[in-house]
Amino acid sequence: MSVLRRSRNRRKPTGRTLKLPAIRWRRLGAVLGALAALGAAAAALAVALDRQVSSVSVEGSFQRVSPVDVERVVKAELHGAGLLSVDLAAMRHAIHTLPWVDAVSVQRAWPRGLNVLVIEQTAAARWGEEGLINTRGELFAADPRHIPSELAQLSGPPGEEQVVAQRYLAASGRLTAAGLRMTALRLDARGAWEFDLSDGVTVRLGRRQVDERFEKFMSTALKLVTERGEEIACVDMRYTNGFAIGWRGSSAGHAAGREGGRNA
Repeated sequence: MSVLRRSRNRRKPTGRTLKLPAIRWRRLGAVLGALAALGAAAAALAVALDRQVSSVSVEGSFQRVSPVDVERVVKAELHGAGLLSVDLAAMRHAIHTLPWVDAVSVQRAWPRGLNVLVIEQTAAARWGEEGLINTRGELFAADPRHIPSELAQLSGPPGEEQVVAQRYLAASGRLTAAGLRMTALRLDARGAWEFDLSDGVTVRLGRRQVDERFEKFMSTALKLVTERGEEIACVDMRYTNGFAIGWRGSSAGHAAGREGGRNA
């Protein structure tokens, strides 16, 4: 008869437990004390540097913006704040709301001053009664008293300001180089384009192939307009191959180099 015996090699629990590392309280207290001292020193330094602003320097090539108006806005935005606590972003935003202001920089000038740099808008054309278009094709509001009357008058449906401005900026330079000056550019509700020249000639481009028709005007009708602009009332470029001339004092237009019917 065989007897089953249990193995004597069975492992017994060791009874070991994990021990956390000892905290060196003295060293930790020293570190925390040093941090608290640094924080207190920084706070004291900030209080010492946050002095009341006593001087404001305003710079820029001023033609439309008044430095006095800029200083007034700066003082209103200070609200008694010191040089460190003043909200420079809010101050820049407030100055930017002034008419004709394009960009603003406000910087601290130690120990108790502010430096303000103002860049004015550069108007390229008028829009409506009180609006202006800058050289980037953006519409900005201006003081109605300071709208230059010599600028070209642009018009179009609401929301199309930049489209009209971009076409004006692209075309006016070409015309100026050719000895002509654009005084108005219009986009109507149907999408048709036309522009006026300083000699009173109106050029109609219509709704389709506007860029191609403008190029055709520059290559075919420009010479005639330059030589006899005082006799011409309008130039209609909406023909397939050519253009039509409307003479001053005449009820009917005279076709010049026209082939094919007129398109919109």
